[in-house]
Amino acid sequence: MLRIGVLASGGGTDLQSILDACESGQIDGKVVIVISNVVDAGALKRASEFDAKAVFLDHRGKSRGAHEREISKELDAAKVDLVVLAGYLRMLGYDFVNKYKNKIINIHPALLPKYGGKGMHGINVHRAVLKSGDSESGCSVHFVTEDVDGGPIIARMRVPVKPEDTPESLQARVLKAEHLLLPMVIRWIAQGKVCPENVRTVDMPQT
Repeated sequence: MLRIGVLASGGGTDLQSILDACESGQIDGKVVIVISNVVDAGALKRASEFDAKAVFLDHRGKSRGAHEREISKELDAAKVDLVVLAGYLRMLGYDFVNKYKNKIINIHPALLPKYGGKGMHGINVHRAVLKSGDSESGCSVHFVTEDVDGGPIIARMRVPVKPEDTPESLQARVLKAEHLLLPMVIRWIAQGKVCPENVRTVDMPQT
């Protein structure tokens, strides 16, 4: 059984998709701990409802290294096999990323390598997609490296961009795809079907 630790800063809908997939048996695993840097994050409430340890770790007034050592201590105590960034809105440092090399993944709301990097999170991504005039967008799950949004891409799922779209309507459509793609990739990892040293990106059709 895959022991999963999740880092999240917001409401936790991506987290919920993982919890549901574990509960239904789609993933042979369990979310054992959820860590947030936001005290009232909805993700912490969702964790508690599914009997996962919910931990608030405030990053304010600490160096990045000190904060990440706190996170690492909690993850190690929970004996996690996989760390999932599900809407975690802080960049992670070199030491942390390399400690969990090939064991940490992120969900990004665009078709990487497009629209990745510093500042490309949340609604900013969808504004950039619409401004570009692209006919499709989507989401990507990738291994996390020290290069922000630059790690090997495990899978992408495409969604159409509609003429009438606003950043908010596109965001909602991409989020639905995230809830399908993220549990799917975690299931593959639990089944040993993903090789971190030789990742072959799986492209899913438009939803």
